[in-house]
Amino acid sequence: MKIYIAGKITGNPDYKEQFAEAERHLRAQGHTTMNPAVLPDGFEHHEYMKICFAMIDACDAVYLQENWRDSIGATMERNYAIGTGKVLVEGGK
Repeated sequence: MKIYIAGKITGNPDYKEQFAEAERHLRAQGHTTMNPAVLPDGFEHHEYMKICFAMIDACDAVYLQENWRDSIGATMERNYAIGTGKVLVEGGK
């Protein structure tokens, strides 16, 4: 399955490692992942959201990391995923 990883990036100093850990976990289960934490710096939030929505469009599911509720962007991604009929996968520890 192709899975987009959603979670808190803005204001989260550990986001790169958290997203990398989620990616390792999902790939170990045989999934293909889209990881927004690898996008380059320098874009505005609304520009990142356009890119992330396109990434979600290419996927079958969205993996919601434990901290997604603390993120406006991840909440938008979840709502977009619901609106486009994607499977939601709850992550956690």
